Amino acid sequence: MKMKLRKQVIGILLTGSLLAGIPAAAPMQIWASEEAEIPALPGLTYEHKMDLTFAEGFDVYYYTDGYKLLDIHGDRQYLTIPEGKEAPEGVDDDIVLLHQPLDKIYLAATATMSLFDAIDAIDSIRLSAVQASGWYIEHAAQAMEAGEILFAGKYSEPDYELLINEECDLAIESTMILHSPKVQEMIEAMDVPVLIDRSSYENHPLGRTEWVKAYGALTDREEIAAAFFDEQAKVIDKLKDFQNTEKTVAFFYISSDGSVVVRSPEDYVPKMIEIAGGRYIFDTLDGEALKKSSVNLTMEEFYATAIDADYLVYNATIDDPIYNIDDLYQKDVLFADFKAVQEGNVWCAGKYLYQATDIVGNLITDLNLMLTDGDAAEMTFLTKIE
Repeated sequence: MKMKLRKQVIGILLTGSLLAGIPAAAPMQIWASEEAEIPALPGLTYEHKMDLTFAEGFDVYYYTDGYKLLDIHGDRQYLTIPEGKEAPEGVDDDIVLLHQPLDKIYLAATATMSLFDAIDAIDSIRLSAVQASGWYIEHAAQAMEAGEILFAGKYSEPDYELLINEECDLAIESTMILHSPKVQEMIEAMDVPVLIDRSSYENHPLGRTEWVKAYGALTDREEIAAAFFDEQAKVIDKLKDFQNTEKTVAFFYISSDGSVVVRSPEDYVPKMIEIAGGRYIFDTLDGEALKKSSVNLTMEEFYATAIDADYLVYNATIDDPIYNIDDLYQKDVLFADFKAVQEGNVWCAGKYLYQATDIVGNLITDLNLMLTDGDAAEMTFLTKIE
């Protein structure tokens, strides 16, 4: 089927005829918290549901003969077909069929590579939206350098012909693809299923990490995924009886247009700060800010609240890192007025953080060490700025 579509797709690339009339990206959807009904599948008997602790964005249902249904809330359902078996007759057309083994995945959701690495499933990835030099995950970079993973274009400009030639069996995208709906339409027109990772919508930091179980289900590595997640959950458990320091933290970066980007109070980063023993200083943002993961503020708006923050943490996962206090002043001289600057409590979160979905607990530990004047040498992501 995929090879037959090759000429058709090349024609699409030239004419763009298939792309007309595609609606704009859908707004961010928040999944319902109510207990979902068990999906009934024709010809299959339900056995059990995957146990989840923090993740609210997906469920996995298990059926006889090894069939599994991955339900991504607010989006689609995916039925995995065990190797050597056929799809049950009469399955709803809205359910996406995934034939195992899934070993030719195009990974455009960068933050999920660490989850595949954590369950020793990088060999399921054949195509990447990031060059080898862009990976901070050692095994991913090594696989690309060895030719085991090929660069197939960034998420917004994939190499469609390469996806066909490599017989891609699944494209895993981040929610950024919602801003490029025509790209998703093109990939699906080639008979390549698209799965949008929505782990960034999780409110609890370990909810993001628990998506490792979803990918464990897709690659038949549930036990490894569960064991890995349990180890990460122990980090949170160690801090459960910790008394909050009541010290305030501003987590931010300066965008290219000069605005200050902070996290929504409902985002997982403020939850990390809370768990670590601090208070997120922008916890009073409301309205539309609660529907987004990040919020743009003018420098004046940021100044009015963050000037009294006990700690400033510069988020370098998108912007370049700051290495000294002069780098911060180059972004705006007003930072000289900030309490955290004057008291020497400015930190930077390195670029590796956005790819480290597997070890978010380490950032919580870093924040706890920061708030309690712990040993900076034990930190994974944070660096103190002098």
